[in-house]
Amino acid sequence: MDELSKEELLRELRSRDAELAELRSINARLQHENELLRQKVDLLIRRVFGRSSEAFNEAQLDLFMMGENLPKKDSASWVEEAATQHREQKAKKQNSPRRSARWPKDLPTVEEVIEPAEVEANPADWRRIGEERTERLDYQPAQFFRQVTVRPKYVERDLPEAAPVIAELPSSLQERCMAGPGLIAQVVVGKYCDHLPLYRQEQIFKQRHDIWLPRQTLADWVELAAFWMHPIYEKIKAQTFGTGYAQVDEPKRSGDRLPKAARRVSEANQTPVKYLSPGLGKTGQGYLWTVCCPGESVFFHWETSRGADCLENIIPVNFRGLLQCDGYSAYGAFAKNRADIDLGACLAHIRRKFVDAKDQAPQPAGFVLKHIQNLYRMESRLRRQRAGPSLRVAVRQSESRPIFHRIQKALFVLSSRYLPQSAMGKAIAYTLAQWSRMEVWLNDGRMEIDNNLVENAIRPTALGKKNWLFFGDAQAGQRSAILYTIIENCRREEINPYAYLRDVLTRLPKMTNQQISQVTPRAWAEAQKKQVPLAAAA
Repeated sequence: MDELSKEELLRELRSRDAELAELRSINARLQHENELLRQKVDLLIRRVFGRSSEAFNEAQLDLFMMGENLPKKDSASWVEEAATQHREQKAKKQNSPRRSARWPKDLPTVEEVIEPAEVEANPADWRRIGEERTERLDYQPAQFFRQVTVRPKYVERDLPEAAPVIAELPSSLQERCMAGPGLIAQVVVGKYCDHLPLYRQEQIFKQRHDIWLPRQTLADWVELAAFWMHPIYEKIKAQTFGTGYAQVDEPKRSGDRLPKAARRVSEANQTPVKYLSPGLGKTGQGYLWTVCCPGESVFFHWETSRGADCLENIIPVNFRGLLQCDGYSAYGAFAKNRADIDLGACLAHIRRKFVDAKDQAPQPAGFVLKHIQNLYRMESRLRRQRAGPSLRVAVRQSESRPIFHRIQKALFVLSSRYLPQSAMGKAIAYTLAQWSRMEVWLNDGRMEIDNNLVENAIRPTALGKKNWLFFGDAQAGQRSAILYTIIENCRREEINPYAYLRDVLTRLPKMTNQQISQVTPRAWAEAQKKQVPLAAAA
């Protein structure tokens, strides 16, 4: 009996040990899941309530790299240090010169002379010895006017029975269209530059000017403008791919599974756009792809999906060169069938991953961010020097490559220390996967260090869709892509989009296809610059 009792006791102890080991395993797994969930929640909170800027100064990165070795300071020291920094920033801001004048020198001036009552009563008794001038900036709202084109009819005096003579009616955008180029330009600028939906413009015209224009009429005018601007859009597209280097950014999916507040932030910074789809009984989701050539032009392209096949419609068949993008898998699938296209990565996307991981791993993330900051500092210096591709390659090979390889060695060492699903693990995996594409930047002087230029071009579309909510149909997406392209290129050339559209829409009906290159935003801006000195000399 004693031996049986011992065996039962041993079996029970083994069973308890196995149960304890299983509980410990479950506990470790739950702790790991809890840590990952905490990181995701912290990241989500920062995205919703924190600053959107990812910029760090030198001191911040040093603090991250020090980690737990950070020296302890009392609250008074921190307050005094913050106050000192605030005073320095305020003094720097006050001493910095104004970027530009408040208003242009050639702004029209209206003078009002106010004479004293005593002088008006007896002007002969007074002698003027000076004056006081007070300047204010005033504004006069825009106004409608009727443009009437009068074409007198004539008949020869000696041949009264002959057919009368009348001047030809000037070419217009559409026969019997009641809108002039200026009104159509205003509607386009209102929607795609000032982000005013057509129904709001309809209300503004009626309430402020007593002009009733139904929104369907406004929509027809927008379609008319897109039709006439399409050749210019195609010319801009050809110029964008003409240098053999382009940046492209694919539209991101909206965060349907995120909390409501986070979903609003996510959708405001991405490019999916809803459109009416009567056959589905609900709105569909389309996407505005963006392509940019740094220093040249940018254009938008509308698609109802975001797959790799969309790139076949965006990238010309004859394009040969470098395509800079992020880590989206569609680019790799597209490039497999195009051996003449090289893919380059974006350092800003890589940096963003380590910014998200800085709270989990302050020292390693701070190390990587510090070195990335040094790379950006070198690029900033080259940009100030207006360096060409050859000089940029030489500096990158001599100064940036050692830093680049130092980061790579550190990531290989750190890759085994962090779990794949952690923020730091994801940052390391993403960076190493993009490393071969990032090395293209070292050897190609045309390539920028990141894709920020093309991402900045997306922002106006994100602002607009929050106001007008959706496109009328799938075909309206490409019309909006055309007009967004025109507006964005006007912004890059620093020209007034209304003045450009009014002038070009007036001239287009009389132009040929060979003359389209003369009215792109860049060509129009250069022509205006040439006219200004001539007008000043006259």
